[in-house]
Formats: sequence, C-alpha cells, structure tokens
Amino acid sequence: MIMEFIKKILLEKEHPGVQFLKYAFCGGLAFATDITIFYLTALFVFPALTPDDFFAQLLGLEIEPISESLRLKHFWLCKASGFMGGNIVAYVTNVLFVFKGGKHKVLHEIALFLGVSFAAFLLSTWSGDALIRFFGVQTTVSNLTAIVFATLFNYTGRKFFIFHG
Repeated sequence: MIMEFIKKILLEKEHPGVQFLKYAFCGGLAFATDITIFYLTALFVFPALTPDDFFAQLLGLEIEPISESLRLKHFWLCKASGFMGGNIVAYVTNVLFVFKGGKHKVLHEIALFLGVSFAAFLLSTWSGDALIRFFGVQTTVSNLTAIVFATLFNYTGRKFFIFHG
C-alpha cells in the first residue's frame, strides 16, 4: 500500500504542486552534486577560496592566499565542473520524476536542456564574477547567488520550453 503510494507520487507529472515539490527535491540533488564538485575542485584542483571565505571559516580550513585574477579564473573552472556534474543529475531526475518528455525528440530535448542550463550557467556565473570583481564578495556568497539565479532560470526554461509543463 505505502509502496504503491510512493510509486504514484514519484511518477505523478501532472499536478503542479507535486511537480514543483519533486522539482525542488531533484534540484536539491543536483545542487548537492554541483556544490560538492565545486568545493572539491576549489579545494583540491583549482584553488578558489580565500582565507576569510565563509566555507573555509565554517570548516576551519587553512587556505593559502591567491591573487584576485587567479581566483576569478578558478571560480569559472570550479563552476564549470559543478555545472557538468549537476546537470547530469538534473536531466536524469527531471526526466524520470518531474516533467513529461516527448515535446521534442530525445536528442533535441537533451540539447535544449543543456542549452538552457548553459545559458543559466553563463548568466549566473557572470553575476558571481561581477560580485567578486566589483564588490569583493566572498566566493561562497557569489556561488550561492549564482545558484539561486540559475535555479529560477532553469525551472522556467524547462517547464515552458523543453518539457510538457
């Protein structure tokens, strides 16, 4: 009985309230993937954090100072890494649990999905870049601002242009 109810909820793609809740949950998984990859990359591959960064302070990390120009370059590389991982999770979970496909052929759907995601990535990462470049905002604050912006942009694009809303 409970398993049937769970299956029904997971496969329900018509009710807007259920759809949005599932989008938020799937988005949370994609967000977790994105942010995990972002910070692992920022810590171990392309250093992008400053010693006073909120994330570094929260975890008590010892961060070596880097130049602002290098931090900006690394911010973009870390965002790109997180973008790729997060989008794989987002596409798979959106197709399986949130939206009804079939509005476009599968390859066209994937291309549109990645196109909308890439536009959101560029616009949101540029906004994060501007916060760092012009206002000296911490990398973590810039990243979170970029994620909120991208989430709103992606939901709108996916719901109205890619999938059967």
